Amino acid sequence: MYAEHSPIAFLDHVGVEWSRVRSSRFWMEQRFRYSYPGRIRELRQRLIVFPSDQYGDQRVREYALHVSAPEAVTQVQHDRFGNRVVHVYVPEAEGEVTFEMRLEVERVLDGAEATRLSAAETATYREPSELTAYHPRLAAISGLMQAQYADPEERCEAISQWVFRAMRYGAGATTVSTTAAEALAIGQGLCQDYAHIMIALCRGAGIAARYSSGHMLGEGGSHAWVETLLPDGQGAYRPVAFDPTNNRRTTPAYITVAVGRDYNDVAPTSGSYVAPFAGHLTASKRAGLTYVAYRG
Repeated sequence: MYAEHSPIAFLDHVGVEWSRVRSSRFWMEQRFRYSYPGRIRELRQRLIVFPSDQYGDQRVREYALHVSAPEAVTQVQHDRFGNRVVHVYVPEAEGEVTFEMRLEVERVLDGAEATRLSAAETATYREPSELTAYHPRLAAISGLMQAQYADPEERCEAISQWVFRAMRYGAGATTVSTTAAEALAIGQGLCQDYAHIMIALCRGAGIAARYSSGHMLGEGGSHAWVETLLPDGQGAYRPVAFDPTNNRRTTPAYITVAVGRDYNDVAPTSGSYVAPFAGHLTASKRAGLTYVAYRG
């Protein structure tokens, strides 16, 4: 069910003292519009735009999807990484198909602990993936980091800072298919490139790391960062997140939608259809903070 809501009033997130926040709520409306020059058939769309019900201290309070095509059939599943995946099938459409999403997320920080992973669960995040593939330059940097920083968390911090200094933020130089090695050679890219480079370096330096896709308050589009998986001293691994694009640890102003080996696992939209022409995608988002409670 997707019902229209009155416009939501947002709080000013810039002045929030995140270190003192006990709980917060985040609201988002997002729209993806695919336009076509004619009729299409057999549209099969995959959407990874809604978080799982619970992720660490993050809980989904409400989510809804509206598809403009009246004959659309939707099915919700969870993939191997635990992400919520919505599959949409549209037998036929003329001109355009629009996906409208609404999401409300709550974070309760007091007493919340990040979910630990077993050694077996971290295995898939230790191996190179398509977009974080092995490259001699990456391997050399990883080796230096591993030799210089014995403590895994300090090693991750150093890698994040190195990526921030090595790259220049800017659109147009890369695509979502650009590998970590290619982006590093170019020296310019977007958040997914920063994340891919850091993940490749972490894995090469003996640390499991996964790609996090979601939203950061104040960003117009989606955002990507890195969740490293560090030993907790009791045989398990705890997630510690870094944002190399902004040269910092993540804060409660970040909302995780999905995690995977790289962008390919968590692309917000992907799919196929039958027609002799390409479509055009436009996207918009309205998001913000609706509630904050401080400790004490």
